[in-house]
Amino acid sequence: MIKQALYLEDLKVGDTFISEKYTLSADKIKSYAREFDPQVFHCDEELAENTFFNGLAASGWHTASITMKLLTESLPFAQGVIGAGGEINWPRPTRPTDVLYVKSTIKEIKPSKSKPNQAIVVVESETLNQHNEVCQHLQAKLLSFKKSED
Repeated sequence: MIKQALYLEDLKVGDTFISEKYTLSADKIKSYAREFDPQVFHCDEELAENTFFNGLAASGWHTASITMKLLTESLPFAQGVIGAGGEINWPRPTRPTDVLYVKSTIKEIKPSKSKPNQAIVVVESETLNQHNEVCQHLQAKLLSFKKSED
């Protein structure tokens, strides 16, 4: 479902956006890991048991990729979700049985001094599992644009 594009004029501090849900699986975790992060705790359930993670865990970058998918669907900024920096951390592993969703809140809007048609919007996004436990925390600076004055 495509949502109406959001322009800078549509946004205010405190606005919150909730994504749809994404169901993970061991196959998805291992497939992503084999291509992008081939470490034992992402690729092999049995060997993962004796690691820091005590079992199969998704790569943080896999969780970030899922987050990006969910963000683009739930935070429909006009001209796209364009990053201009940020901070990311993974307080708990993402597991094969997790059903993830993203809760995003606008924390700050900083109008550009040199480009009056845009601003940096600071968005805090938490990727949560089915138990509402935070698997990823992202504080991102995103570009937002005003509606064009035709």
